[in-house]
Order: sequence, then structure tokens, then C-alpha cells
Amino acid sequence: QVQLVESGGGLVHPGGSPRLSCEASGFIFSNYALGWYRQAPGKERELVAGISINVNRKFYADSVKGRFIITRDNTRKMVYLQMNTLKPDDTAVYYCSKGFTSDYLRGFVSWGQGTQVTVSS
Repeated sequence: QVQLVESGGGLVHPGGSPRLSCEASGFIFSNYALGWYRQAPGKERELVAGISINVNRKFYADSVKGRFIITRDNTRKMVYLQMNTLKPDDTAVYYCSKGFTSDYLRGFVSWGQGTQVTVSS
């Protein structure tokens, strides 16, 4: 059974740089792409970052490009989202996700319960 457990959210001041973590279990971690989605109030869930098993293949939404960094640790079965220079528009529930296959382009099939990130002064 796939399990994805996010942590690291909370209240952050504008300009802050928190790191989200996701612990995965229930599947062969190193064989799958991973990603981070977010959903803001009243908006659809959107993919903000993805990473394939080839870690040189990454995706970032335009809204976070240059500010967010996704990484993975196959040994610890963890995926991280380093968020820098946060803005109020980054306020959302952030979800860790598992890909259908090894490449992020194939999409994602499972999500965690999410962690709330609120950017406010």
C-alpha cells in the first residue's frame, strides 16, 4: 500500500525558506518519479515540481521556477521541496505524489494527505 507522509508546513513569513519533506513507503521508491502538488483555496490542484528517477529530469511550474528545488533521497525514501523567497500566493496545501512510471511526464497516481503552508506576515 502506497503511503506518502508530508511534513514541514506551517506559518511562514514572506521571504521565508522552509523545506517540505515526504516519507514514502509501500513501493519501490527508486523506480518512480515523484512530485509536489499544491492546492490553494478555491483553486485546482496544480503540479509545482516533479523529479524523475533520472534526477537531471525535473519540472517546475513557472510560478515557482527559480525559487523552489525538488530533490530525492532514494536511500531514505524521501522527497523534499526546498521553498525559497515565499510569497503570499504560495499559500496552499502541499501534497507529495508518486508517479505512474519513472518519468514525471507520465503523470502522477498517488498523493499524501498534504501539509498546509501559509505565507503571511
